[in-house]
Amino acid sequence: MFKRFKPISWPRAILHSILILLVLAGGVFGYIIYLAKDLPSLDQLENYDPDLVTRIYSADGKVLHELFYEKRVFVDLDHIPWYMREATIASEDKRFYDHWGISMRDFFRAVVMNTLTMRYSTGFSSITQQLARNLYDTIGFRKTLVRKIKEGITAIQIERTYTKNEILEMYLNSVHFGHGTWGVQAASKRFFNKDASELTLDESALLVGVLPSPGNYSPIRNPSRSRTRRNTVLRLMRDQDRITQDEYAEARARSLSNITSEQGLGIAPYFTEQVRRILEREDEELDINIYRDGLKIYTTLDTRLQAIAEEMVTRSLESNQEVLNQRLFNDEEEFSRLAYLGIYPEDSVKMMMQGQLPMYDELRNKLLVQCSFVAMDPKTGAVLAMLGGRPDYPDQYNRAVQAARQPGSVFKPFIYITALDNGYPVTKQLMDQPVVLNVQNADGQWVKWNPRNDDYSTGGLTTLRDGLRWSKNLISVRMVQELVPAAEVVRTAKSMGITTPIRAVDAIALGTSEVYMIDAVAAYSTLANKGVYSKPYLITRIVDRFGNTIKEFFPEQEEALSAETAYLMTNLMQTVLDKGTGGSTRWKYQFYQPAAGKTGTTQGYTDAWFVGFTPQLAAGVWFGMDDPQVSLGHEQFGNKAALPAWARFMRTAYDSLKTELTSINFKRPAGILEIEICSVTKDLPTQYCPLEKELFKRGTEPTRRCRVHR
Repeated sequence: MFKRFKPISWPRAILHSILILLVLAGGVFGYIIYLAKDLPSLDQLENYDPDLVTRIYSADGKVLHELFYEKRVFVDLDHIPWYMREATIASEDKRFYDHWGISMRDFFRAVVMNTLTMRYSTGFSSITQQLARNLYDTIGFRKTLVRKIKEGITAIQIERTYTKNEILEMYLNSVHFGHGTWGVQAASKRFFNKDASELTLDESALLVGVLPSPGNYSPIRNPSRSRTRRNTVLRLMRDQDRITQDEYAEARARSLSNITSEQGLGIAPYFTEQVRRILEREDEELDINIYRDGLKIYTTLDTRLQAIAEEMVTRSLESNQEVLNQRLFNDEEEFSRLAYLGIYPEDSVKMMMQGQLPMYDELRNKLLVQCSFVAMDPKTGAVLAMLGGRPDYPDQYNRAVQAARQPGSVFKPFIYITALDNGYPVTKQLMDQPVVLNVQNADGQWVKWNPRNDDYSTGGLTTLRDGLRWSKNLISVRMVQELVPAAEVVRTAKSMGITTPIRAVDAIALGTSEVYMIDAVAAYSTLANKGVYSKPYLITRIVDRFGNTIKEFFPEQEEALSAETAYLMTNLMQTVLDKGTGGSTRWKYQFYQPAAGKTGTTQGYTDAWFVGFTPQLAAGVWFGMDDPQVSLGHEQFGNKAALPAWARFMRTAYDSLKTELTSINFKRPAGILEIEICSVTKDLPTQYCPLEKELFKRGTEPTRRCRVHR
């Protein structure tokens, strides 16, 4: 016999159902509380603080470069075009202004569609849900029910914390557009090279079309798919009456020709890379992260001078490369050795050297003429322009601050300065005759050294002025032997900002110890600044994302020379430009401003220098090969290979910046006397002497009367 069950009454059934629903609801509620444990708190929601791009600015307000892990630049909703906002809502969440974080209509539609297809075929994420996922990595990105619940919880919290416009603003500033860009401003710059405020209807639709799958719909990698997606967004905008039929037709007809496919290195890449290195040293001290904190870095660079420098240095690079090419093409043995012709085809290498093909990395250090250039404000040390290598082959090696090269005769002014500081007048005479020195070679052995003048000339008694004017090596060597010990010259160079090790040996007279370009320009700036050394600096201030100045940088200055010594040395170096080895500055390149400078050439023509200055601007340029054993070519002296770039830069700078750079002469200190002397003996003249005027530091003027002309 089966036992018969009594039927349950309706009240009891309803009660049981309610209890089961309560238990289920409690379980769901408990699960939601469990999931919410690692979700953002209300404080986090109210203090949204995303990673932002750090921007480096020039002194004249141009963006030079950006530093970031994720390229994100925040922009107010007021600066985002109406088209961009409407396209986003039409494509991503057309009921955005009507729901409270989750669109229940879209939710039920997605449930039905996914149930019918038995797969995840459509989503239901609102803009707020997407924002929640973009902002907080604790939510996750895998397409699971758990993620959707987390999204929903956070979305509701976001809606309770922010207004709809604030949510839309955060969404457009946080969403990923591909190619390393987050936010509409970064994407607009990357794809169209313009600010977000300048986006047109078709550009806005294209960016929104990228959002579902930035990789698949990239206008750079997949322009056809990107255009199709753009047109889909435009159609949605038209169907939702957000744009007219005419606007739709016009935008749909536009091509993708305005897409920027290549991302440039920015303005002055060698300068900005040096700024980045300096900032990395400041990170710990200032408790900042230059890649995340959205800082504004204001620098000393003048983009106008930078553009002039790049143009003029490039002209000299081309001419120097031609000289190198001709030399190597005519010397089969050396060309074969340097170009690895057993590995690379000769015709291909020649085309590379002539600029018709990109040069292989392995060949660049031996076959490409390189350069460095620095321009500086001599009064403050502010770096105004910088090239650390060829503009057409940028790399991480900044030759202006990292390459220590032999300066040749560019080092001679330190010897003359030391002599002037020790009371020797510019009329001091030495024999321009050969000498024999004992020097140590690379193996540490002592050998005989016979220095000579570049033109193999010799002569009689020669003044310091004429020795520098014609860059007489024999006079410099005799100065170290007879007037100023090498150790004193080293001290002078250090006091004027030379940071590399300088060997206190007789060979110091010919500039055999390596120096950095930036140090050489700073040292010469000391002369223009009346003996006050200004340490080179590139950054003026660091500002955080809220506009607060974190740190300011000011000139660091120290008196290195007396004003009298600085003026006398400047005057000697003016003779180099007016009547000496740098004379082509005047007659050929037509730069007539008061200026001083010095050429430099090293043994074997491996380095060509020119460093010079006016009262307002100092600059130096170097050309050579990265491999210091490869010569630029026979008779590629500093006045031929390097001076043209300097002279053209200076002339163009003064012509272009007439309001800032005006014609000013070097001011003579009260302690400098101009005296009439005998042009032969350099003594006080008699009535029979041929006369000339010369400058003397007070106390060093001649006291003896000429004994020749009586």
